[in-house]
This record gives sequence, structure tokens and C-alpha cells, in this order.
Amino acid sequence: MGEYSALLADSVLRHKAWLAENAARAETQLASKVKSEFIANMSHELRTPLNTVIGFAKLLGEQKERRWQDHEVVEYAELIRDAATHLLAVINDILDISKMQSGKYTLDAREVELDEILHVALESFKTNAVDVGVVLGSKLESDLPVVKGDSAKLRQIFSNLISNAIRFTPPGGSVTVEARTLPDGGAAVSVRDTGVGMTREEIAVALTPFAQVDASLSRWREGAGLGLPIAKALVQLHGGQFEIRSAKSLGTEVAVTLPSRFDVSAANGETVHADGHGDKR
Repeated sequence: MGEYSALLADSVLRHKAWLAENAARAETQLASKVKSEFIANMSHELRTPLNTVIGFAKLLGEQKERRWQDHEVVEYAELIRDAATHLLAVINDILDISKMQSGKYTLDAREVELDEILHVALESFKTNAVDVGVVLGSKLESDLPVVKGDSAKLRQIFSNLISNAIRFTPPGGSVTVEARTLPDGGAAVSVRDTGVGMTREEIAVALTPFAQVDASLSRWREGAGLGLPIAKALVQLHGGQFEIRSAKSLGTEVAVTLPSRFDVSAANGETVHADGHGDKR
């Protein structure tokens, strides 16, 4: 009986070791796949705007030979500016997520007006929404609370969410931003779209830094795929909660909950690090 028990225990241990080995192998393969896809996509995301900048700058440099009209010069300059702006946004996203993962990201916590943050974010995407045929609307409660946080990073959170919602909503669809005050003095903000939606598995991929739901270079929407991971990390750094509710072909809702400014541990003027620690200035 003792020998049988020993054999059984040995078999169980070998099985557990086999499962652990397989899980580690699968995780390594997934990480390698994600890394390869990220490098391929980043090469595409960086080269495309760079080629635009170089190409149109070369055309402008040929002004003496070609005699471009004033409106053509302005058009080429705007294309260069747009491409450079996109390139800068991609680089900033990569730097942000890298700092967060290394624990070196900081927030400059202050009391800020949430309604002002949301209005600025909405206003900045009005033209973009019209250009792609998406209706951008809002339902913001009056007297939204003051929250404790970094105003630039809060704008980045909601700008990322609105931009993402518009990007994955086909023409004729809508994106709605709602905000209300919670009983404890915090705030709940949601960004809801009528876009392509995601399965549970796709949500997990979308929240993984450097991963993309559609990693092919022929995907119908451009982007580095870092908007949602950065937004989630920034919400958590503010002591808030981040949740995605979505269904394929039925749209997506991203819900953000920010705590009352009286519940946030960071005092006024404190720098909060990505590892959760703070320094008094």
C-alpha cells in the first residue's frame, strides 16, 4: 500500500510538472508571437509617417524646378505636420508604456475639474468624428465632482478612449461619453460606441501591451494598439477602476470609475509612481 501511494504521488508530481512546463512553453510562445507582431506593426506604424514626411519634404525642396502653387505648398506642409504628429504620438505611447512597466512613471496629483477635462477631450475630436462620419455626443451631469489627479494624464485617458471608440466605429455609427457623480463623491465616466465590438478573448488581447486584436498589416484601422493598456494603467495609477463591456458587432463600452478626491492617498503636490509609492515635493 505504501509503495502504491508513493507511485501515485510520484505520478501526480510528474503530471503537475508536465502541466507547468507546457504552460510555461505556451506563455513563452505567446510572448514571442506578440513581440514579433509588435515589431512588424511598429515598423509599419513608424515607416508610414516617416515616408510621408520625407516624400513631401522632398517635393517642397523642388519648388524652384516645379513651381508649386501656394495651395499645394500649404497642403504638403499640412500632410507633413499630420504625419509627424502621428509619429510623435506613437513614440510617446511606446515611451509611456515602457515607463509604466519599469515602475518609473509619475503623476503630479492636483485637484482638477473633471467636467473641464471631458469637455476638452470631446472638443478635440469633434472634427475627426465628422470627417469619418461618426456622431460624437455626450451626456454629462452638471456639477461633476473635482477629482484628485494629473490633469494631463486624465486628458490622455479620455482622449485615448474617445479616439479608440471613433477609430473602431464604422461611418454612420455613434460614440457617446457619459459622466455622473457617485454617492461617495467619486465619478463614473463611460465611453460607449456602436462599433465592431470584441469577444472576451479579444478584450484580453486589447488590454495586453504591444498586442493587437487584428495584428495584420492589412487591418482596417491603423494604430499602435497601446491606447487601451495605457488608459487602464493611468486609471489604476489614479486609484480608479477600469472595465470593458463589449460584444461582437454590438459595440463597446469602457467604464472608468475615479475615487473621491478625499479617498486618494496622494496629497496635493505629491508625485505618485507607477509602483504605487509617492514622494513629497
